[in-house]
Amino acid sequence: MKPKSTLSTRLTNRYLLVIRNEANFEEKTSVSFNYARVLVITTASLILLFCLSFYLSSTILSRWFHPASKEVEINKKLLLLSAAVDSLSRQLEAREKILLGVSKVIEGENGFLKEDSLTGLKAAKGVREVNIDAVDPVDAQFRKSFESAGTGIVRSVANASGPGIQDMLLFNPVEAGIISDKFNPRINHYGLDLVARKDEPIRCVADGTVILASWTHDTGHVITVQHAGNLVSVYKHNSVLLKKEGNLVKAGEAIAIIGNSGQLTTGPHLHFELWHNSNPVDPEQFISF
Repeated sequence: MKPKSTLSTRLTNRYLLVIRNEANFEEKTSVSFNYARVLVITTASLILLFCLSFYLSSTILSRWFHPASKEVEINKKLLLLSAAVDSLSRQLEAREKILLGVSKVIEGENGFLKEDSLTGLKAAKGVREVNIDAVDPVDAQFRKSFESAGTGIVRSVANASGPGIQDMLLFNPVEAGIISDKFNPRINHYGLDLVARKDEPIRCVADGTVILASWTHDTGHVITVQHAGNLVSVYKHNSVLLKKEGNLVKAGEAIAIIGNSGQLTTGPHLHFELWHNSNPVDPEQFISF
């Protein structure tokens, strides 16, 4: 009786594949195999082919076969171009502000090129000579620091030969800053409050020398710069000071980072003051904000 054939038997039975010459039946080669080995080799080949196809379709061939790959590439280029356009627009806006200031200088608007016009401007705005005893203790300390005869830095800058305020072009200390509180000496507010973006750099309005870079309880990190023509600029409530006392700074150079330091502050902003001949002046009369 013939034994019953099972699946295991069929898979493990060995076969011989013989290849002969058709003309003379000469044996060329022979291959021994069974169905189990053929099944394993076929399955492994299919898995390998599938993995290779998946890798190629998701990497090298994705740009040809994936419909969204071209769109993703275009979006990346659009983002880069948008960032470049935004940067160029900001630079163009800054240059327009500078050109506006230069045009005002050429046309003689606001009269800030003449020393006698400054006196008339202060009188028109109701700015009076300030009594040192009526000034806040912090402002009094600033005045003492740069008016003291024993301070070598102040003496050397105040006596240095150079252009006066009538020859100076003042830069905006904060790019795209918004005025939240104006100059009002009647309530002892001797400057402007400028609100700007977080971590915005604060720039020096003109060439000068840092005469004070310190921290006070009320105004936080404060930096003061002495300029030519007995002009002093003060920057309060900074988060970080980038310059030290005695450093020479250029117009437009970053000297601090806008912040919210000190007790007398209600949020991130810059309190900016201009003092000329030891008296506060309205920065809006000299700078285009």
